[in-house]
Order: sequence, then C-alpha cells, then structure tokens
Amino acid sequence: MFKSSLAICLSLAVLLTSSSAQETKHKYKPAPIDNPLKGLVPYWGQQDPFPCSMEFWYFPINEIMKGPNEFDWTIVEAKLADITGRGNQLVMRTYLEYPGKESAMPKFLAEQGVKIIKYKNDDGLNQTPDYHDPKLIKAMEDFVAAFGKKYDGDPRIAFITMGVLGHWGEWHTYPKSELFATKEEQTKIQDAFARSFKKTKVLMRYPAGKNAWAHAANDEHPVGYHDDSFAWATLDTGKKEDDWFFEPAMKAAGEKALNKWKTQPIGGEIRPEIWGCVFDNPSCAPKGQDFETSVERLHVSWLMDSGMFSLADPAPTKQRIDNAKRQVSKMGYELYVSSSKLSFESDKCTIEVAVENKGVAPFYYDWPIKIATQSDNDVSDSTFDTDWKLTKVLPGEPQTWKCEIKLAQNRLKKISIYVPNPMKGGKPLRFANESQQADGYLILN
Repeated sequence: MFKSSLAICLSLAVLLTSSSAQETKHKYKPAPIDNPLKGLVPYWGQQDPFPCSMEFWYFPINEIMKGPNEFDWTIVEAKLADITGRGNQLVMRTYLEYPGKESAMPKFLAEQGVKIIKYKNDDGLNQTPDYHDPKLIKAMEDFVAAFGKKYDGDPRIAFITMGVLGHWGEWHTYPKSELFATKEEQTKIQDAFARSFKKTKVLMRYPAGKNAWAHAANDEHPVGYHDDSFAWATLDTGKKEDDWFFEPAMKAAGEKALNKWKTQPIGGEIRPEIWGCVFDNPSCAPKGQDFETSVERLHVSWLMDSGMFSLADPAPTKQRIDNAKRQVSKMGYELYVSSSKLSFESDKCTIEVAVENKGVAPFYYDWPIKIATQSDNDVSDSTFDTDWKLTKVLPGEPQTWKCEIKLAQNRLKKISIYVPNPMKGGKPLRFANESQQADGYLILN
C-alpha cells in the first residue's frame, strides 16, 4: 500500500551533500467529504448513495441496564461490529422514553416503585418516567458511570449525544414541561457525564447559561451541542417568538457557549421536514435558515440526515447529490498543507510543515500525526511519532509543525505525513492536497 504508492509516485534517489534543503509549495485539492468525524450521518443501515464516515443509532437503556449494578452491552456491540465493518464510526444516544414506543426505563426501577406517566400527543403515546424520583436519578448516574467505564475513549465511537432525559433523550417533555427533570436533577446527569467521559466527546441538545429558565447551566461543562432542527430553526431571526432557535439560544447562554466550537463539537440533525430537499435548487429550507450560512455561523461538523441516504422512491437526483456534496464539504475541518521544508544534515532531517484549516471547525481529537520515510532503493521504511496537535489548527489560525528525525542513510528520503484512524479499519484523515494519497499518506517531497 504505502510502499508501492510512494514507489510509483517518486522513484528518483538523490545523493546528499553534507547539508541540503528542499522547500515545496503544495497545491490545494478539496478533501474527501467522507473524512472522519465530519459530514452527513445516516441512521444505521442507510449507507448509500451518499459518502459518510459515521452512522447514528439510539439505544433504549432498559436493554442495557438489567439491574442496579448489572449491564449488558450486547446491543451496542452488535451495532458497533456492523458499523465498523464498513469503516465507519458510531454516533450514539441512550434514552428512557421514545414517543410511540414502549418505556425504556429499566424494569427494576418500576419494581422499586418509580412511576411512569402516560399521555398522548402528536407523536403518539408518551411514557415519561418520574424524573423527580431520586431512585431514577441515582440509577442514571450509575448507568452513566458504567457507560463511561465501558466506552470512554473507544475509537469505534465518534461522538455521544448525552440523551438519557426527555423525549428521544432530547432533554424536554414538551408540551408537558412540568414532567421534565429539575435543574438540580439535570445537573446530576451532566456531572455524571463529565466524570465518566474524559476522552470521548459528548454533546447536549440545549445550550444554557446560568439564567436559562428550563435547563441547568452547561456553558462551563465540557460538552458540545447538537441542533436537532438544523436549517429549520437555527439562525437568529431577531423575533422574540424564535428565541428558542439554536443561534439565539447559544447567544443567550453567553460567550463561553458561543465559543465552545473551538474545543467541543457542534453537531445535530437536519430537520426531518426538509430531509433531502434542503439541497434542492431552490432549497426547501425556510427563508432565513440557509444551510451553508447555518454551517458557517454555528461551526457545525456533522449532521444526522436521512434524505440523502434513502433508496426509496424517489431516490436523490444527481443534482441534489452534487449540491449536497458541495455544501457538505464546507462542514467541519479541512486541513491543508500549504508548504513544507525538509532540511538535511548528515544523518538528520528537520521537517517543517505549514498547515491551515480551510473549514469552519477544528478536528476534535488528537489522533497521532506520524512521519513515514522510504529509502531511494525502496528497501527501508521507517515511521516516526510527532507531538503535533490536530486540535490546535483552528480556522484562520495557521500552524507550523516542526520536528527532527534520524535518517539511516545519507540519501534523499521520500517523506510523508499521515494520520491513522485509531479505529481498526477506519477511514484515515486525508488532507486537502493534490499529493494526498487515498491510503492516508501525504507526500511532502
């Protein structure tokens, strides 16, 4: 793979003098839209016809939590095995209630006397557990602790939306808001996630500052946010009746929430009413809720969607797919190496790489950045670790990566950088460069 591709691309060997240097200006080429940790995310099982690197699924808590200290992760592992078999990573959420479905509250809690309130609305029969019962909240703290112990840092999972509370795990019980957890109860769940997930990124549905009326403050919690009405109720209209839209809610939560995107991911779901047709020409997005503007202003990295992944009649047209590819390419990060300098001296090489982010958001995990060398006679390959940080390359803030490596021979090396996906079989990160290889290696000389 790497050896053969480099051998094809670069075959000249050059004898070095005591010291020499090579400076290269690299040409831009749009990165693939199925780069990891960005783009459109189908529900599990919908892979075609649009490229993706992640898939989403909900998990009912009662199928995992079988007793006070008894957990069975079989349903999660089954989905992980299937999704990772396609080279994709999972975005997941757990829930206690899902309108129209049976209650997902663990059976032992019902046996302990935790009540379930049943009522109907437009989404069907709702079965809301009594969030004010301390036994339920304590059990959910225990669940989150076990969840983190099992999966925090697991590279098969891209992101977790916090879930647990509310309809679909979306942190509301509209229109019966009085049934939702109090701020104190919400904080206990937030704190449980903060304790239990130090590596895997967690996102919450609603940004909230200290003065939010319904939700406990989360602007200082280590969480991102997900807008589940994206391109429908996202951008600020300036109207009081629209203050629940995602951008005005972020503004109300304050500067810390508005700047979360620099360290925490922003994701969500395209509103189901505009699945697919949001990318038509003209778009069906409501006036003032333009998809590209929403992506740029909110620094969005990924969005759940079914419209571009449905094979049902009518299937997405070529025009819709082309429009979607153009607009989705603007989501998340796009890392471009603009130039590199290789300075050779004796058995050493100093490598300098100028990198910039042409996207709207950073890469949110510090996956390892490695250097690969190949000798001119195609017999000696070496790899080197670096201390370079992907998370530090923010839009509009170019970085220069620099390090020194040892060379085994006094000859020119074919030198590349690459970012392997820590998940076995996962898609590698690919830079927005002409010299980027499909297997993940970016040739510097």
